[in-house]
Amino acid sequence: MLINTIQFLIRTIADLFVLVLLLRFYLQVVRMPFTHPLAQFVMGATNFVVLPLRRLLPSVHGYDTATMFIAWLVGLFSITAVLLLGPMPFNFAAPQTWLGLTLLSVLTLFTQSVYLLMGAVLVQAIMSWVNPYNPLAPMLSALTRPFLAPFSRARIGGADLSPLLLLLVLQVILMLPIRFLEQTFLQQLQLAF
Repeated sequence: MLINTIQFLIRTIADLFVLVLLLRFYLQVVRMPFTHPLAQFVMGATNFVVLPLRRLLPSVHGYDTATMFIAWLVGLFSITAVLLLGPMPFNFAAPQTWLGLTLLSVLTLFTQSVYLLMGAVLVQAIMSWVNPYNPLAPMLSALTRPFLAPFSRARIGGADLSPLLLLLVLQVILMLPIRFLEQTFLQQLQLAF
């Protein structure tokens, strides 16, 4: 029971930090000014690890590769730590194991990005009903606009159904291709042993 608690804590803390790193990355992609308190929190929470790495790993085509690399590294550490604490032994000397861990950590970044988008869409939809002029609205709109655009014609009366449709598509992505890839990569890890 103690091992399960430790695994839960490692996974939760790592996933939260990965979410903050991904938020930093995506806010930079949409060129949001970092004057909002949430953006300042994201910068303050991640500067200690991102800024030193930027000296070694510069941006590529304007994308903050240092932030994405750290997010991937945290995901890799989390998966490795959880597997080390698990009951099933893994052969960490086999190249297939490290290939599987690498692919799982990339998949973790994609999964966390989907969850981040889902959260932004939900918060944006709720805020549009409760407080559409909230200072957070432009940030959420910048993050979600490209993904909501294909569903923009989904209106019934005055109700915009694009957030609901996007959430359904994201949930299907989480349930089918991501789950399939996760199981495939885990089987590769088990075959390496």
